[in-house]
Amino acid sequence: MSATVKSGQDTEQTRTKGAGRGRRAGAARRTRTVRTKGGLSLRLEPRALWTGLLLLALALAAGVALIGSGDYPMTPAEVIATLTGGDAGQQFIVQDLRLPRVLVGLLVGAAFGIAGAVFQTVSRNPLGSPDVLGFAQGSSVGALVVIVFFQGGGFAVAAGAVVGGLVTGLAIFLLAWQRGIHGYRFVLVGIGAGAMLYAMVLYLLTKANIVEATRATTWMTGSLNGRDWHQVWPSAAVCAVLVPLLLCHGRGLRMLEMGDDAAAALGVRVDRVRTIGLIAAVVLVAVATAAAGPISFVALSAPQLARRLTSSPGPNLLPSALMGAALLVAADWSSQRLFGADQLPVGVLTGVLGGGYLLWLLATERRAGRI
Repeated sequence: MSATVKSGQDTEQTRTKGAGRGRRAGAARRTRTVRTKGGLSLRLEPRALWTGLLLLALALAAGVALIGSGDYPMTPAEVIATLTGGDAGQQFIVQDLRLPRVLVGLLVGAAFGIAGAVFQTVSRNPLGSPDVLGFAQGSSVGALVVIVFFQGGGFAVAAGAVVGGLVTGLAIFLLAWQRGIHGYRFVLVGIGAGAMLYAMVLYLLTKANIVEATRATTWMTGSLNGRDWHQVWPSAAVCAVLVPLLLCHGRGLRMLEMGDDAAAALGVRVDRVRTIGLIAAVVLVAVATAAAGPISFVALSAPQLARRLTSSPGPNLLPSALMGAALLVAADWSSQRLFGADQLPVGVLTGVLGGGYLLWLLATERRAGRI
C-alpha cells in the first residue's frame, strides 16, 4: 500500500516538473533575444511584433480611407496615386486639406496611447489615465483662460493648453510625492485635481460671452476638423523626441510594475525612470491636447486593448501607441461615414465608446476583486 502511494506521489511530482518545464519552454519559444556586436540585446516577442505590424497596417488603412472621405470622395487607389503624384486639383485636396488631418490624428492617437501606457504602469492601476487623473482638464483650463480673458488665436490657445497641462502635471506630481510615488495615492490626487479643474472650466464658461463660450465648448469636445500643417510639425517633433526616449526606458517601466523594491533589486533606478516617464508622458498629453483638444478615453483604452491583443505583461509602449493611432483615425473615419463630413467631432464618438469601455473595465476589476 505504501509503495503504491509513493509511486503515485512520484508520478505527480514528475508531471508537475514536466509541466513546469513545458511552461518555461513555451515562454522561451514565445520570446526571442537579438544581440548585436556592440553588446546590446533586444527582447522580441513574436505575438507582440505581429500585433504591432497589424495595428500599423490598420492605422495606415484607416488613414487612407479617411483621406478618401468627404464631400469629394476618392477611392483608396486614387488616394495612393495622388500621394505619389497625380492631378493638381486632387493633390490640393489630399495634401493641403486632408493629409494634415490624418497625420494629426495618427500623431495625437499615438501620443495619447503611449502616455496612457506610462501612466497606468507608474500608477499600477488600469484607471491611471490622463482623462481620469486631471491632465486633460488642466490643459482645458489653460486653453480657456487664453480664449476667455485674452481672446487669443489658435497658436495662443495651443500654448495655453500646453502650459496648463504641464502646470497640472507638476502640481499632481508634487502633491502625490511622499518618499516616492505610490500608485493609488497618485490616482487619488489626480482624481481630486481633475474635479477641481473641471469646476474651474465651468466657472470660465460662465465668464465667457456667447461667442467665446461656443468656441471654448467646440475646442473642449476634441476634434480633428480643420487641422493643418501648423499642428502637424510641432506634434511630429515632440513625438520624434519623446517616443524613442520612452521606448529606451521600456525595460525600467516594465520592472516598475513589480514594485519599487523588486525593480531596485533588479538594478532599475526607480526614481529616475519614473520621473523621466511621467515628464515625457505629461508633455505628450499636453501637446496632443493642444493639437486636437482633450479627446476622451483614447489614453485609457488603447493600452488595455494593446495588452489584451499581445497577451504580454508590461507597458507595451509601442503597441499602445499604434493602437491609439488606429483607434483615433478609425473613430474619425467612422464619425464621417455615419454622420457626414465634419458633423460629429471625433471626441464625442470616442467619449461614448470609451465610457462604455470604462464601465466594462470597472465591472471586470470588481469581479476580479481588485476594486
